[in-house]
Amino acid sequence: MLTIFYDGQCPLCSAEMSQLKRYDHQHQLCLEDLHQHDFAERYPHIDPIAANKVLHGQLSDGQLVTGLDVTCLAWKTVGKHAWLQALRWPLVRPLSDAAYRFFARHRQTISQYFKPAKVCKVCHSKHCDW
Repeated sequence: MLTIFYDGQCPLCSAEMSQLKRYDHQHQLCLEDLHQHDFAERYPHIDPIAANKVLHGQLSDGQLVTGLDVTCLAWKTVGKHAWLQALRWPLVRPLSDAAYRFFARHRQTISQYFKPAKVCKVCHSKHCDW
């Protein structure tokens, strides 16, 4: 079992988690949104600020994994995107990790180019709590 702690307010993060869930036929993933009201109670050992900066995951034995290690492990677990494992090769890893850190830092801005914000049907705002 791999538990993934993700930013449910990030459109790209949410889209990826939806894809993973769709392919998780063996129910090997547990997807946890960092913004759930009871997150801190259920996962007191996970720093939501750190996990919001870099993707965090937890293996069944309690071991924490971060960044691209989580992404690659998740896709391997569901049997898709085998090419991602190349990102963990020793010569490629430093470059892919640097690219991931850049992406993670700027994912909200990058998300705007791929997933436009939804507009509320009530108030017509992109940032609505309705």
